[in-house]
Amino acid sequence: MDLTLALVIGVVVVALVFDYTNGFHDAANAIATSVSTRALTPRAALFMAAAMNFLGAHLGTQVAQTVGKGIIDAPQGSHGLVIVCAGLIGAITWNMITWYFGLPSSSSHALIGGLVGSALASASVVHWDGVVAKVVIPMILSPLVGFTLAGAIMIALLWIFRHAHPGRANRGFRHAQTVSAAAMALGHGLQDAQKTMGVIFLALVVGGYANTGDPIPQWVILAAAAAISLGTYAGGWRIMRTLGRRIIALDPPQGFAAESAASTVLYVAAIGFGAPISTTHTITSAIMGVGATKRLSAVRWGVAGNIVTAWILTIPAAALVAALSYYALHWMVE
Repeated sequence: MDLTLALVIGVVVVALVFDYTNGFHDAANAIATSVSTRALTPRAALFMAAAMNFLGAHLGTQVAQTVGKGIIDAPQGSHGLVIVCAGLIGAITWNMITWYFGLPSSSSHALIGGLVGSALASASVVHWDGVVAKVVIPMILSPLVGFTLAGAIMIALLWIFRHAHPGRANRGFRHAQTVSAAAMALGHGLQDAQKTMGVIFLALVVGGYANTGDPIPQWVILAAAAAISLGTYAGGWRIMRTLGRRIIALDPPQGFAAESAASTVLYVAAIGFGAPISTTHTITSAIMGVGATKRLSAVRWGVAGNIVTAWILTIPAAALVAALSYYALHWMVE
């Protein structure tokens, strides 16, 4: 086996490991609100989320195309594969750090930060226009839209059901949350599994096993879908507690509003713009938006501040780890 093929296989394996960590790191995004409101049991919620993640991964490849072609240009051969592998190591490391501390940071931005960091360390081309248009602007807009839309949906629900019996309304919204949580998990698969597909495709192009204009191979789609689904089923209990209880104690109507708003933003960003936005940022801001309709003090802003700090640190921290990983791998391989 020649070095290039061995590196391609290695990068694919590391990419699928990242996909798996993405699944258990972000499992809470789709189901924390449903579990916290007791709309679903934890195990049933995880199984549903895993299945919907798998289906969502097959709904398109727009985000994969952005990640695979629009962020960096890695040179052909073993050097380019080292760059891609270092980027993945940076993303995985940051995922594990934030998972350990129960902080819902963005796996998506960790991946982008990792790729940019390794590219800069290797003096490769970074498409800054693509990073700004497809990553930075959506990174700012998606939480704002999620916050505002969730608040608007919550206000509409409060007005529509203002005369409803609270007990019956809560029971009805528990059932409705099964649908909204499924929609959220489907959007997570649509967004996050595609990011891994894009990285694997980038590795295939760099290794000479695919051309830039080729479609994403079916085996790549299936592998990424399976890895994120298995990771989702493994669960992310630390982060689930943060999203489900520590930001605000949710009731079923609030959970439904937050999930409906967040899933809408995910679909529009992926299908409409091919933008790799953060499911974590979107659902967290939607939960804050729902809480703010009750009263501003209902949101635990100290916890929210810790989460925002993790958001700000994600890209530079993953980039730094990726750059250090690049130097280590470059020394070992080349």
